[in-house]
Amino acid sequence: MEFISPTVIIILGCVAVLLFLQWKNLRRPPCIRGWIPWIGAGFEFGKTPLEFIEKARIKYGPVFTVIVMGTRMTFVTEEEGINVFLKSKEVNFELAVQNPIYHTVFSLFIASIAKNIFLKLHEKLYITVKGKMGILNLYKFTGQLTEELQEQLQNLGAHGTTDLNKFMRHLLYPVTVNILFKKGLFPTDERKIREFHQHFQAYDEGFEYGSQLPECLLRNWSKSKKWLLALFEKNIPDIKTYKSAKDNSLTVMQAVLDLLEMEANEQKSPNYGLLLLWASLSNTVPVAFWTFAFVLSHPNIHRTIMEGISSVFGTAGKDKIKVSEDDLKKLPLIKWCILETIRLRAPGVITRKVLKPVKILNYTVPSGDLLMLSPFWLHRNPKYFPEPDLFKPERWKEANLEKHAFLDCFMAFGSGKYQCPGRWLALLEIQICIILIFYYYDCSLLDPLPKQSCLHLVGVQQPEGRCRIQFKQRK
Repeated sequence: MEFISPTVIIILGCVAVLLFLQWKNLRRPPCIRGWIPWIGAGFEFGKTPLEFIEKARIKYGPVFTVIVMGTRMTFVTEEEGINVFLKSKEVNFELAVQNPIYHTVFSLFIASIAKNIFLKLHEKLYITVKGKMGILNLYKFTGQLTEELQEQLQNLGAHGTTDLNKFMRHLLYPVTVNILFKKGLFPTDERKIREFHQHFQAYDEGFEYGSQLPECLLRNWSKSKKWLLALFEKNIPDIKTYKSAKDNSLTVMQAVLDLLEMEANEQKSPNYGLLLLWASLSNTVPVAFWTFAFVLSHPNIHRTIMEGISSVFGTAGKDKIKVSEDDLKKLPLIKWCILETIRLRAPGVITRKVLKPVKILNYTVPSGDLLMLSPFWLHRNPKYFPEPDLFKPERWKEANLEKHAFLDCFMAFGSGKYQCPGRWLALLEIQICIILIFYYYDCSLLDPLPKQSCLHLVGVQQPEGRCRIQFKQRK
């Protein structure tokens, strides 16, 4: 009988240990593949993606991968994975969002702009927009926003009943366009106003699909996209030459146009105009909608806000009022309500691209994966937000908002270097909007607070079903 020598046993043992360690290091998270090649779990995921994410977390644990339309998406839901998402140098934001933005804004000109040029320009544009709409420049917008909102409120009449979402669109579409692009750009003709609403809403609602599918499969969305691009094509020359009647400061779009001219990319001006338009309206309007709906459905909060507005601005509805930064500081509850609304209606996911394999818990996430974090579900974790399903604006007392810091684990605006560059301006716009509406009008909801749709991952969650508001001028 032959015996295996001790040397061979030792060698085989070492090989086995090395193979085990390699297997352990390369162990990937549980993967939901679906049963159709390339499409993967696309059908199940696409039905109700937010519910899909939570069910997968319960079934597979805090880290799991979903294959959808040939893309590997690895979700992280607990602390260690969140830390990797936020702090690792091996994950990248720009590369994760490059393709969706490229397809939804530039696909009509896909042969004429190289992706590497787009990526380089995107960073410069981010810095430009962030500078124009950052904390240090907010004071320039306070007066403009107040005047523009008062102009739109004059068109409401003394009383009425309307859908709250429609109400917010009719207020905020023209205000945002006239301030960011140029005074008077938003149409005043009723037919053209309806066209703008129709095409922007179609573009916004189909944005998520437009980031993944060929335009030939999205005919109505593509039609609205072309209409909006044509609008900017026609108006870019006027935007360039526009001068404010009050000062010589550039609008945000003018600053973007100057950068495009410096970078010899002027022919793409309409595309970047469309990108700025979508970024400035797609979340601001639903946040304003939900904030009003939450406030009006909580009588104590509504009453406290009304008392605060009266104490700062005096008799209701007497004349046009001016809203200053000091006034806003005296009404902190309004800002708390907006931030609590955003917490409850946060985006479904934010994303990074994995550049090199990263280890999370006992798993290795391979390069090429999209690392996904869900602010929507993170904000519902009682470990970070006690009583997470309740609307509790007072929780924001703990945030150091004076120093522009949010609550820990609040991720609605993204994180790190590439947080939403327009977040402070959006908060300011909604604050002033709430003040002016409640100053001039008594408002009440005619329908229960609607459910939120679970169909979208990008941006603030939309309402499901109607929500009417009744308003009457205060005397």
